[in-house]
Amino acid sequence: MTHAHAHTIVEDLFLTDTFLIKGRLANKYQRLGAMLEQCSTEFLQIEDAAMVSLSGDEVIRSPRVLVNPSEVILAHELIDVAGDEVYRNLASNDKQTRIRAFYNGAVQLELSGRIDEKAYQPENLGGRRYFIMEDPVIRGVRTDAEELSVLEGLPYAIVRKERLSYLYDFT
Repeated sequence: MTHAHAHTIVEDLFLTDTFLIKGRLANKYQRLGAMLEQCSTEFLQIEDAAMVSLSGDEVIRSPRVLVNPSEVILAHELIDVAGDEVYRNLASNDKQTRIRAFYNGAVQLELSGRIDEKAYQPENLGGRRYFIMEDPVIRGVRTDAEELSVLEGLPYAIVRKERLSYLYDFT
């Protein structure tokens, strides 16, 4: 791994306890959410990675980093989704349930946004491990830091259900 200042080509974001990892998921043949659902125990291989520390100013750049999928709190695809049928369908659902979700780990993280009704329940959405949160607001991470500012204003986040500790459903 290197600390060089080379630019990273970013398509995917992965937020973990320690790092925001920016890069491209290797061998991605479908949408990120579907890839995460299919991945069980194998490591996610992120190419052209930038690992941004959540607790300091350190940025580690590497041609490849392997991430244990159980470490992922949330993910996001930074590609143009305007023409993507899947995203249009997600947006057309007009998620009405507002929640605040808290992760109690190394970083005191809070997510708030709109989801499908009870999407966080294990039995909902066919037992999927992730749900989509529209217009997420992420607190507990220094988004004023340049490398972390990408977390502000995301149109959606792919949230891992089992990483959340507390949840407040406003309905």
